[in-house]
This record gives sequence, structure tokens and C-alpha cells, in this order.
Amino acid sequence: MQQPHTTERRAGRRETVARVARQLESAIEEAGLRNEPRLPPERELALTLGVSRSTLREAIQRLIATGAIDARHGRGLFIRRAPPASDMLEPSVFGETAASRRDTLEFRLVVECAAARLAATRAADSDLRELQTLLQRMTDAVHARDVEAEALADAHFHLALVRASHNRMLATLCLNAGSTLRSHIARNTLLASASEDESHRLATARLAQHRAIYDAVSAHRPHTAAEAMQTHIEEVGRQFDDCE
Repeated sequence: MQQPHTTERRAGRRETVARVARQLESAIEEAGLRNEPRLPPERELALTLGVSRSTLREAIQRLIATGAIDARHGRGLFIRRAPPASDMLEPSVFGETAASRRDTLEFRLVVECAAARLAATRAADSDLRELQTLLQRMTDAVHARDVEAEALADAHFHLALVRASHNRMLATLCLNAGSTLRSHIARNTLLASASEDESHRLATARLAQHRAIYDAVSAHRPHTAAEAMQTHIEEVGRQFDDCE
């Protein structure tokens, strides 16, 4: 059983990371960083925000998980360009209200259940290996209680599953809505982790849901795969409702 002061420290750390992530988002918007393709070096950014580099790294991982920042191997951290204001798929416009979350959930039920059904009949061995790798990353993250890493692997799992459907229309739809879907998936994971008491139980449940999806796809059971995806997305909706 965890000691109360350990729980408090973890909760305080999470709040600090969330605050720094919000500061960084504000800096991107208000200080004109949106016009720069690349974030300043870590040391400079930590000094600007007045935080430790370890806290900054966690905040950056959170923004990577929500799709606000791109991490390009060997090149650094890049800010995702905002689409035109008329683009209703922009997460900052589209993903913040109960109505828009409902729309996103309905979109996911239509598209991802169909994708799971098709993936169960069309997924190549390479697709299954990618899904298995992402599922293992989620497993490792849940066991380590690393919420940001879990959120990132979770979002990538869903997009990889759509690719495994080998339907170009579905893939194009999800590519166009990619930033919204990543933000939606990551936001659910982060919100569900706000309560220390419920965090690990919910993470374990999410992991089991993703494993059920993978097992059905890899066993080539289309109906079961679609049902497993539907169960998962409906549970996401309930978690959002509980957090409001």
C-alpha cells in the first residue's frame, strides 16, 4: 500500500507537469513560437519557463502525446502547424466541448469499428507486428505508470489499426483527422489518470481492451474485432462523462 505522502508527491508532480505543458502551449501561441518550425534547445526553454529540465521533458512528452509537438529523431522538436481557422478538425477548436467530443466518438465508432473489422481480414504480418509492438509499449507504460507514454502508444495503436485495414478511404479520413484523433485519445488517457485512486485501475482496463482488439484482429475474427473496438470506444465516452 502506498504511503499518503508518496501519493501527494505524485499528484503534485502531475499538476506541475500539466501547468508547464499549458505554459508551453501559451508560449507557442502568445510569444510567436507558432511561426518557428522548431522549439528552442531544452536548456533555453527550461530557463525561459523557470522549470527543471526533467519537468520540461515530461511536459513535452504530454504535448507530443496530444499532437501539439512533433519529435523528429536526430532533428529535435517541431511545432505542428495550425491549419486554417476554417478547418474544423483543429483540436483546439473541435475537441474541447461536450458536443464536439460526442461527434468525435461517433466518428470513431463508425470508422474504427469498420477498420477493425477489415483489419481482421486484411492485416499483413507486418501490420500485426506493428500492432503487437505498440501494444507492448502500452503494457510497459501501464506497468511503469507512465501516463504520457501510454497515451502516445495508445494513439499510435489506433492509427496503425486503420492502416492495417488497407482501405485508402478510411486511411485518408483518419489522416485528415489525425491531430484531432491523437488529441482526443491522449486527452482521455490524461483525464482518466487525474485521480490517483482510479488511475492504475483504468489504465489496466484500457490495456485489456486494446489487447482484446489485437487478439481478435490477429485471430482473423472480424465480428469480434469490431465488437471489441465498439466496447473500447463506448468506455472512452463513459470516462469522458465521468471527468466532466
